[in-house]
Amino acid sequence: MNDSHAEATNQAHWDEVAPIHLKSYGIEDLLNGGSQIDSIQKSELYPISGKDLIHLQCHIGTDTISLALDGANVTGVDFSGESIRIAKDLAARVRSRTGRTFKAEFYQANVLDLKSITSEKYDIVYTSKGVLCWIRDIRVWADTVSYLLRPGGVFYLLESHPILNMFDDTASGLRVKYPYFHQHEPTHWDDDHPDYSDSSYIPKNKTYEWTWSLSDIVNALIKSGLTIELLNEHSRLFYKAHPDMEMDEDGWWFFREFKDKIPLTFSLLATKRG
Repeated sequence: MNDSHAEATNQAHWDEVAPIHLKSYGIEDLLNGGSQIDSIQKSELYPISGKDLIHLQCHIGTDTISLALDGANVTGVDFSGESIRIAKDLAARVRSRTGRTFKAEFYQANVLDLKSITSEKYDIVYTSKGVLCWIRDIRVWADTVSYLLRPGGVFYLLESHPILNMFDDTASGLRVKYPYFHQHEPTHWDDDHPDYSDSSYIPKNKTYEWTWSLSDIVNALIKSGLTIELLNEHSRLFYKAHPDMEMDEDGWWFFREFKDKIPLTFSLLATKRG
């Protein structure tokens, strides 16, 4: 599979679903100035006030704007032009409705190309929630993260646990269907699977996804020169990835049968040596 073709296919998918997500994400609280950053991330990353932060794979900017509302000077980057257009408009709407001034800028780029695009450095590099499966080369990604950080800077990631990628997401029960370890060729999703945030919508553009194990991710960051300061695993997930999942009182998803028994999310914080 040609990586350029796979990424172009994925970009078309995200351009398609961005307007769908604007309607399905539940942005009313954000429009009123409410941060959508969850308690796990706040406890592990904050405070961020006054920090220069770049948000990789920011999509339509809901978390980017939230980080800015919480005091950071934020730049959001995504390869989907439609996502960036919506993010800019959404930031303007939040400013207009709340009367608040905050720094949230956006531009379109593939995060793997940033070393050749920008010389800017940041206090925090941030990315979260469904991002790594779209990365074709985890080593280039980690090197990019390190490149963007100032000495002493912090990288933060919250992501679905790689073990979740093994399970058949259409069958009841936890049935292993896919490999845990990285495969040379990406998985081509060409079925009529509904969108993760709007089950009534079937995306027309299909996708290619890459699988990275936890060791792939951690070792790539270490080899890029970062020091892992925190690695936590959590038994809840930020979206419904399986038909057996139920929502808890905080809006996270879990398996009742396997509650507190298997990891569904992990979070990681790393620093760049000064």
